[in-house]
Amino acid sequence: MADQDPVFQIQRVYMKEATLEQPNSPAILLEQEQPTVDIQLGVEAQQAADGVYEVAVTATVQTKIQDKTVFLVEVKQAGIFEIRHLPEDQMGPIMGIACPQIVYPYLRGNVADLIQRAGFPPVHLAEINFQAMYEQQQAQQAAAVNGSNTAQ
Repeated sequence: MADQDPVFQIQRVYMKEATLEQPNSPAILLEQEQPTVDIQLGVEAQQAADGVYEVAVTATVQTKIQDKTVFLVEVKQAGIFEIRHLPEDQMGPIMGIACPQIVYPYLRGNVADLIQRAGFPPVHLAEINFQAMYEQQQAQQAAAVNGSNTAQ
């Protein structure tokens, strides 16, 4: 039965996509006012092959001075994971918590590096509790399902 042992292996971690926009340069760069920073994160997972999954974490960092964008950076960092012989009820937490925790440090480094290479002080993304984020998403989905069931 050794071929039925659970398998969890990292095949590869890679930057899938990166964009940088400075739509109001150079004029905005002469502003002395401190910009506001808005950071959005997202996690997505999809099956790439039998027992092989891609999990991607996306960070969008937008800085503005008043209503003008200083820069907008979006980086999608992904990992390919071999996951086999796990109970179905463990797949969600593995792909929503464990895999993003592995990919996220690479994302943090790439975001800070890209922003710094664009001529700005690096923006360091905070540590993320992917378990809390996953549990919150599960609660929201359950509430949405329950809400749609009572509306009928």
